[in-house]
Amino acid sequence: MAITNVSSTRTTAQSSSTGVSNRAAMSLVTTLFFVWGFVTCLNDILIPHLKAIFDLNYAQVMLVQFVFFSGYFVFAVPSGMLVEWIGYKRTMVGGLLTMAIGALLFLPAANIPAFPFFLAALIVLAAGITALQVSANPYVSILGPPETASSRLNLTQAFNSLGTTVAPYFGSLLILSAAPLAIAQVRQLSPPALQAYRLHEAASVKFPYLLIAVALIVLAVIIGFFKLPVISSAEDPTLPAVAANRSKLLNAVLTVSVIGVIGMTVIKFRKQRPLLLGALGIFLYVGAEVSIGSFLVNYFSQPNIGAMSEKTAAVYVSFYWGFAMLGRFIGSAVLQKVRAGALLGLVAVVACGLTVASMLSFGHIAMWTIILVGLFNSVMFPSIFTLGIAGLGALTGEGSGLLVAAIVGGAIIPVAEGALADRIGIHHAFILPALCYLYIAFYGFKGSRQLVTGGTQS
Repeated sequence: MAITNVSSTRTTAQSSSTGVSNRAAMSLVTTLFFVWGFVTCLNDILIPHLKAIFDLNYAQVMLVQFVFFSGYFVFAVPSGMLVEWIGYKRTMVGGLLTMAIGALLFLPAANIPAFPFFLAALIVLAAGITALQVSANPYVSILGPPETASSRLNLTQAFNSLGTTVAPYFGSLLILSAAPLAIAQVRQLSPPALQAYRLHEAASVKFPYLLIAVALIVLAVIIGFFKLPVISSAEDPTLPAVAANRSKLLNAVLTVSVIGVIGMTVIKFRKQRPLLLGALGIFLYVGAEVSIGSFLVNYFSQPNIGAMSEKTAAVYVSFYWGFAMLGRFIGSAVLQKVRAGALLGLVAVVACGLTVASMLSFGHIAMWTIILVGLFNSVMFPSIFTLGIAGLGALTGEGSGLLVAAIVGGAIIPVAEGALADRIGIHHAFILPALCYLYIAFYGFKGSRQLVTGGTQS
């Protein structure tokens, strides 16, 4: 069934009792937002942990985010095609099972242990999360009136933020439970002692990722047996259409590179200004949010900022993501009354100001100003996403794939900030996310408006 051929004006959810089943479906799909938020945010704990184990600089350890978020670029468009081929529900189940495989790969990676093997496990995790994002985000947007799509997506993203809020505390208890040796001490160890030390420290990831794998498999089974409402267009798809979509997917995988597919998608949507500018907005937003979150443990550990242990600093990271959760619950209500573009522009301006304030201060002021950025990050992704796909109609699925591909900003910008931090320090490297927020403000106030003959419209 070509279920991404969704009309923006005549979408229906087919079920025996639409209102009840839609609410039940929303509740179940919302758990997916929690899951991928939780797993993604554990990277913020892995980064300082792997940095200490393998004696890496900031640019090197940011390869964690590079390989993880590169998965969105590599797998987003194929995942969009997969939704067309097998549907939203099966794509969700496949994404969960792929994530479970990635989580299980942390066990052999810890037994070796070697940094490249951890990166390989993260790539598989990212492939599964990408499939969830491409299927769940538009599913939530479509599962109800289009005028409240931003509100619904903000509500589900609030539970995504619940996952990111809980994950740092979970990681601080199970992954950062023992204080690592200082870098100077690690460098003085003999090769056998160094290997034993790395085995001991890396072993702390086994239990949490095994728990995650089991939970993912259980959730995949539940969704597999749950009767989610089928999203369809006004025109009922036929079996030949299914065959055509399968052929389209196969030909694309076999004959066209990922970059080529994305390039052709961009050309296809060249007249869709809000979508293309929104893709850049997603790129910069995710890059800024991930960059800040990735550096918080090390930032709070600095003598002139928080002067605390990494385990204690990890707890404070929960406040950053907790404010994002709070902001999404608030944003879900505010967006019932306020235009998404205007709110997006306003919060981006404030986020930029807070980031700059942290750069220009020290101690608790520097800590809490950067933590508060999370509150204003809260509505950015769902607002950019819904503004980008607004009015795409039957092309909503492909537009969604392009926006999810733009999450690759979380791969590139943190590495750039890591290289900057190696040269000028973490404190002032936050200038990069500050600049990202300036563009997002432009997109909210102006770039998200569709150009039409005789002027612009929201």
